[in-house]
Amino acid sequence: MPLHESRPTMHIPGTTSHTISPHAGHHSHEGTLRYLKSGTGAPLVLLHTVRTQAEHYRLLIPLISDRYTVYALDLPGMGYSEIVPGASYDEPAMRAGVERLLTQLDLHDVTLVGESMGAVLALTTAAELPERVRRVVAVNTYDFRDGIARSSLLARVVVGGVLTPGVGPVLAGVEPRGALRKILQGGLGDTTALREDYLDELLQVGRRPGYPTVARAVYQSLPSLIAARSRYPEVKAPVHLVYGEKDWSRLSDREANKKLLPAADFTQIRKAGHFIALERPDVLADLLNAAA
Repeated sequence: MPLHESRPTMHIPGTTSHTISPHAGHHSHEGTLRYLKSGTGAPLVLLHTVRTQAEHYRLLIPLISDRYTVYALDLPGMGYSEIVPGASYDEPAMRAGVERLLTQLDLHDVTLVGESMGAVLALTTAAELPERVRRVVAVNTYDFRDGIARSSLLARVVVGGVLTPGVGPVLAGVEPRGALRKILQGGLGDTTALREDYLDELLQVGRRPGYPTVARAVYQSLPSLIAARSRYPEVKAPVHLVYGEKDWSRLSDREANKKLLPAADFTQIRKAGHFIALERPDVLADLLNAAA
């Protein structure tokens, strides 16, 4: 599918847009990946959440571009990365997209920063490519039962419907603005942090041909993200676990990950929810810049 079929409705100052081609002669379901690049310094890769894209980090990128060369990836099939019919969106397939970014750009000494699903992928990519990763900042890892369905009753009904055989694909293609706003606000301590122009951008991506199939497959991938926790103890790089006080994860979920990563630093951000990059980019920036 041509990448120029639609363009982002927003631009993050100081960023340029780039693509990574599939491996030549590769017969898997790889597609072209899009990423944003900004800044100077050691490489830092940003991995976004469920149902979002690189622009999820629009507020964070300008705060860290003086210390890092920032690469914000659109995960496979999401944002403006290519939608490939028949592609998998389980954890190994999404991780393969992250690995392509690191290997095709030949990045070393990388700081991997992920939120939600992106946090799981940051940890598993660090386990897979230890020689390339300097450290991992995992924000609100999305690796627990029910996932976004814990956000609100509406999220439970909508996501449950999208996952239902038969009616699910139809529901995935119908994304009312009000419903998407409400579901995303369920991941925020401060609901005003969800800006309308960002919602416009997400809704535009949601109208891309084939995107409802991707969205449904991503929701279906949660069991593979839970299973990926088994890779956490393999991570050799220093890890910083960050949680919003009001994140969907329970205390037991957080404690379980602390046990798997006993050497990890741990920060809990007061009053914040699941989408800390939207709510408290200043806290993430301070944490990242202090370690640059």
